[in-house]
Amino acid sequence: MTSRDTQDHPSERQLLIRFWQSARGFWTGTSAGWAWLLTVLLIATVILQLLTQYSLNYWNRDFFNAVERKDADALFTQAMKFLPLAAGSLTLAIFSVWGRMTLQRKWRAWLSDGLYRSWLEDGRYIRLRFVPGDAQAPEFRIAEDGRVATDFPVDLVLGLFSSVLTGITFIGVLGTVGGDLSGVFFGRSFFVPFYLVFAVIIYSIAVASAMMFAGRKLTRVLEDNKKAEANLRSMGTHLRELGEANALSDNLADGLHSIRNAFQTVIFTWLEYCWQLMRVTLVTHTNSLLSPVFGLLLCMPKYVAGTMTLGEVVQAAAAFVVVQGACNWFADSFARLAEWAASANRVASLLLAFDRINETANEL
Repeated sequence: MTSRDTQDHPSERQLLIRFWQSARGFWTGTSAGWAWLLTVLLIATVILQLLTQYSLNYWNRDFFNAVERKDADALFTQAMKFLPLAAGSLTLAIFSVWGRMTLQRKWRAWLSDGLYRSWLEDGRYIRLRFVPGDAQAPEFRIAEDGRVATDFPVDLVLGLFSSVLTGITFIGVLGTVGGDLSGVFFGRSFFVPFYLVFAVIIYSIAVASAMMFAGRKLTRVLEDNKKAEANLRSMGTHLRELGEANALSDNLADGLHSIRNAFQTVIFTWLEYCWQLMRVTLVTHTNSLLSPVFGLLLCMPKYVAGTMTLGEVVQAAAAFVVVQGACNWFADSFARLAEWAASANRVASLLLAFDRINETANEL
């Protein structure tokens, strides 16, 4: 592939690198104060939410142990302990929404301002149509793809950070509460140390593998869908402008033919997107149904043997679901990652087109 082909058809890696070269400026320029303040607050919120979740996990154990003993006083005590934990969890959840959306709003405003400035300054909005490559419908890319490209990373990175901390913390709970498993199976004795930890890792790998297989085409399909939607809007705007300029409908037949073809492309790509989401939903919904049941079933042998209390069963099963969810961050976030990559690629294509215009101007 020649250098010109590389410029006109950059790889996804090149596009993502170009996007981050511009987008990271939010944390290094004049907006860095707000950006880092909100980032630190959100990190602190994630840590406090984890501590609350950890406390609730142990509250589950103590509450259901009291249920098993039919201890009314202990149940009342646990009910009183639940109130501050619930209030703290609710407060942190509300603050997290404010923090995330404020960071997303400020980042989007910063990036959009830069994109609009690059598009409108020095007549680039006119010269853009003559630049080879994929830079059609810049107004749609800035408005819609710019929103997705800044909204999703905040959610995804915070989710990943939370998943790593949660996984490490609750794997410790599984190892402590579940302990080792030993017994006899078909006449052979066996011993599995920290069996719940091994079980959740194997289960999570299976779910992640299934998700990668089911959604392997999702990024490409999403990018095609966004391109088709943008083309349809751009064509509608173009036809309206022609009609307003001519004040007549001389080209009505040609306009209808073009808009219908564009709409058929949108429907086709939407159908492909629908099929991809159905495949991904099959994996995610199956996992949401199986993981809590699977965690309970794994605890049943020790509960029946009397080596695990009811409270410990509930605590371990809840921890299993939490760790499995943390380990499967990638699987759960696969669709959003694909949509973010598609939007970031489209913003990067526009940035590359601006780069080519600047290079051409410098050569002149």
